[in-house]
Amino acid sequence: MDIAIPSPTADIEDLATAPDSVSDDALHPIFAKMPSSVSFNKLRKRLLRQVRQAIDDFGMLKGQTRWLIGISGGKDSYSLLALLMDLQWRGLLPVELVACNLDQGQPNFPKHVLPEYLSSIGVKHRIEYRDTYSIVKEKVPAGGTYCALCSRLRRGNLYRIAREEGCDALVLGHHREDILETFFMNFFHGGRLATMPAKLLNDEGDLMVLRPLAYAAEDDLAKFASAMEFPIIPCDLCGSQDGLERNAMKAMLSDIERRMPGRKDTMLRALGHVNPSHLLDPKLFDFQSLFAEPKA
Repeated sequence: MDIAIPSPTADIEDLATAPDSVSDDALHPIFAKMPSSVSFNKLRKRLLRQVRQAIDDFGMLKGQTRWLIGISGGKDSYSLLALLMDLQWRGLLPVELVACNLDQGQPNFPKHVLPEYLSSIGVKHRIEYRDTYSIVKEKVPAGGTYCALCSRLRRGNLYRIAREEGCDALVLGHHREDILETFFMNFFHGGRLATMPAKLLNDEGDLMVLRPLAYAAEDDLAKFASAMEFPIIPCDLCGSQDGLERNAMKAMLSDIERRMPGRKDTMLRALGHVNPSHLLDPKLFDFQSLFAEPKA
């Protein structure tokens, strides 16, 4: 059953620096049974700060009133929802939140888990069934990877649901590692410099796609999800395949971080500090008009 949520507060221009309407040490009811340790509290505050910063840096609240939060049943989307609910409760996120799970017809999918959990935390939600699993299994040849087609089918359905729910943004749980892995997949295999943007306008021009976890580390989200004891649902489709390109990128980045701690954050900062004149794309920089002034 859907449970109503409070109406959003007045718009806040600078979310990253706006003061909380409640004490910084106060806890949203969703954290009532969570660890009281100093380490968990630091982790929670760090993730909240990173989400606030991403929302502010990329102008995610510009004209937004109602967000559809994609919930897969994995650690990232659960964490995203909890953090956004906390910010909303603190008066720092003036939008309505609607959680949505797309049941894609995967075998043995525990249909009761998400409705029960979402009802228990008091968030408005919608569970939608669409058997995209059968389509993916039929269309992808033996030995092929499912992720691309599965993602396209899922995204199309989520766009439709967002429109039906009167939402102006689809909010996804992609994190720092997802962004870096996508960059290197495009770099090595696609021959282009591109990644998942933190804010994207869909092709139809009527919905924003937002990624508030853009600055959050996957390890932090894993620790957060474990401490929160989210009812994790494993993926039996793409999660069951070995040897994916993304897995290779993940392993490469993990090895770099192990040998040179802090490199992931450095690489993420690099994606936000692009110098077109020092690359090779004449569409981004007018090299044809660049010339030296002759000396007198």
